[in-house]
Amino acid sequence: MGLFEDFSRFLETRLEEFLKDNPHLELQALEEQLREQEEDTLRLIAELNREEKKLQAEILEIAQDIQKWHKWVQKAQAANRLDLVSAAQEREAALLRQGNQRWGQMQGVKERIQKSKELYYQVQQRHKEVKVKAAEMEANRVKSQTQQKAQNPWETQGWNQSKSYSSSNSSGDPLEEKFKQWAIDDELDQLKRNKGR
Repeated sequence: MGLFEDFSRFLETRLEEFLKDNPHLELQALEEQLREQEEDTLRLIAELNREEKKLQAEILEIAQDIQKWHKWVQKAQAANRLDLVSAAQEREAALLRQGNQRWGQMQGVKERIQKSKELYYQVQQRHKEVKVKAAEMEANRVKSQTQQKAQNPWETQGWNQSKSYSSSNSSGDPLEEKFKQWAIDDELDQLKRNKGR
C-alpha cells in the first residue's frame, strides 16, 4: 500500500509541476469543465421544465376531480343521501390534500429552475472570463515562442507544438464559438418560451 501511495503522490506532484510550467493547459482544463457544467445545467433546466409541466398536468387533473366530487357532494346533500355525502366529502378532502402536495412540489421545482438559471448565467460568465484569459495566455505564449525561435531556431517545440495545433482547432476558432453560443442562446430562448406558456 505504501508504494502505491508514494507513486500516487509522485504523480500528483509531477502533474502540479507540469501545470505550473504550462498554465495554459490548466486554463484549458478549467474551460472544458465550465463548458461541461454549462451543458449539464442546461440539461437540468430542461429536465426541471418537463417535471414542472408534468406537475401542472397532474394539478389540472386533480382540480377536475375535485370539481366532480364537489358536485356529487352537493347532489347527495340535495337528495338527503347522508350515506354518500360523508364518503364524497372524504374523497374531495383527499383530492384537495393531494392537489396541495402537487402544488408545493411544483413551487419547489420552479425555485430549482430559477436557481439553475442563475447558476447557468454565473457559469457562462466565468466561462467567458476564462476564455479571455486563455486567449491572452495563448497570445503571450505564441509571442514568447516566436521570440525564442528567433533567438534559437534549432530548439524543438515538443509538447507546445501539438498544443498549439489543438488549441487552434478547438477553443481558438471564433466561428465555432459563435455557433456554440448561438446553440446555447437558442436553447435558453426555447426554455423561456416554454416557461411563458
